[in-house]
Order: sequence, then C-alpha cells, then structure tokens
Amino acid sequence: MTTSFELGLRRGVIVTGKWNRGRYRVERMLGEGANGKVFLVQRERDKGWYALKVGANAVDLQSEINVLKSLAGQNRSSGTGSFLIDVDDLCAMDGSEHPFYVMRYVRGATLSEYLERSGPEWFPLVGYNLLLKLSGLHDAGWAFGDLKVENVLVADYGRVELVDYGGVTAFGKSVRQFTEIYDRGYWNAGSRTADAGYDLFSFAVMCIQLHEKRKLAQMAASLLPQNRSPEELMKLVQHNNALRPLSGWLGGALTGRFANGREAAAAWQRLMHRPGGNRRAGAVPGWMKAMFMASAALLAVTIYWYVRS
Repeated sequence: MTTSFELGLRRGVIVTGKWNRGRYRVERMLGEGANGKVFLVQRERDKGWYALKVGANAVDLQSEINVLKSLAGQNRSSGTGSFLIDVDDLCAMDGSEHPFYVMRYVRGATLSEYLERSGPEWFPLVGYNLLLKLSGLHDAGWAFGDLKVENVLVADYGRVELVDYGGVTAFGKSVRQFTEIYDRGYWNAGSRTADAGYDLFSFAVMCIQLHEKRKLAQMAASLLPQNRSPEELMKLVQHNNALRPLSGWLGGALTGRFANGREAAAAWQRLMHRPGGNRRAGAVPGWMKAMFMASAALLAVTIYWYVRS
C-alpha cells in the first residue's frame, strides 16, 4: 500500500526540524505505508544513522508517536534505550508542513531473509525473542496489530526489532491496520479487537507462512470465507515436519488459549528445552540455549521494573 501524499526527499537533502532544530541528511527511502514514508537519515549532531518517518496525516502519525512515547517510558523503567529519538515538523519546498518522528534504525534482515541466510536452527531463538518483544507491548496495553514477516527485522545473534508501528492499537479498540492472511477475523477465529491474543494469532500464522508459504497462499485463495478456520490452518501444521512438534503451541495461539504474551513466551521456551521438542526443526546448540536463558533473565528484570513503576 502506498501513501496518498507526494514528498520527495532526495539523497543529500537536509531535513531541519521546525521546533527542535534537529538536522538530518537523507540517505534513501526505506519504505512507505498507508500513513507515511520512512527514510534512512544521518543526524548531523552525532553522525548516527536513524529512520525518519514523515506522516501524511498528523492525527495518524500522532497515534504512532503516543505509542512510542508510552514504550519509551516503559524502556526507561527497565533500563533499556528509547526507540523514539525526536518528534517535529518539517517545511517542504512548497511551504507545506509535515509532521515527522525519528527512531532508532535497525540494521537487519527480514525474518524470512535472516532464516534463509543463517539457517532454520535460528528459528526457535528468533521466535522467542519476538515473543518477548510483543510481551513488552502487551504489558503497556498495546497490540502491535499488523504483525507480519515484513514488519520483523532480525539483527546479529537473533536480536529482533518490530518496525512500522502504524497498526499499534490500544487494547479494547478496533485494530487500526492489519494484513488479511494474518488477521484473526479473516480466519473466523475471533474479533478484530486489539488484545494480546490478536498478535499471538498473527505470530502463529507467520510461523506457518515461513514453512508453508505456497500452501498457505493457496488455502487462503481457495477457501470460501465461511470455511476459513484455525482447524484449516492446523492441517498445514500437521503436514509439515518442522511445524508438527510445535502443534500444541501453535494450536493454543490460534485458538486464544494464552492469557498474554509472557505466558506464550514461557510456553515457547519450555517447548524448546524439552528433550526432542525441536529435533525436526534443527537441534538447538548449547550456546543458543545460553542465550535463551539470558533472554529469560532480561524478561524477568523487565517485568520486575514494570511492576515497580
């Protein structure tokens, strides 16, 4: 989906914030969505690389900014860095003003690209780290909403970042943006009301897509709307050697059996440590198990500080 406004920021152009006077040199456009365009920029002050998102609509962009500010407060409590760097307006050559915000730039590959390059044995750790990332959002009362392969970036050693917060929605509200094949409502598995279960359903579909992309697309295209269901998705799980050991977890995510993201992450971790639990998906090396434990420790610290704050 493309934006409804034209704003060409060529390489080398300097974007100067109207209020905070931050100066950013544009390198290239990273992508565009329903409510804005994202550019890779270098901040003059520290020569660091960042992602700058210019909004087509001030109200829509402010909703994203509110989410990122909420997460920034949570990150300060847990001792981790803020995702949001700057919020301001820019003045275009034609005199029009456009809101923008600046966030950390994540150097990484999409989830499918990373697994293709690094190997399927990384899937358990990457999936676990993604569940931890979703848990942080859920603890703050938000659902990511538009969770899909393209919105997950993976850096070195399986570190995960979510990108494009345009679909993030407060719990209890109607999901703002979604992609049909990952959508709980599309599969007649529940409503489009934002909650932890909505994201976990999308996570399960994403797992299926990573292993059965062609069959999932065929199923979505051939089934009548009234025949779509979690049971149909589970048929793909049962016929895939890598997914079959995860069938209990995936079934729970597809039918809403997990209370929240933390419970789902804990169940995922137990499954990965179970003897033979991941044999078909590739053995988990000893050093990767250590990283599982480190990630679990980080989650415990995050929850502790979140409760205290």
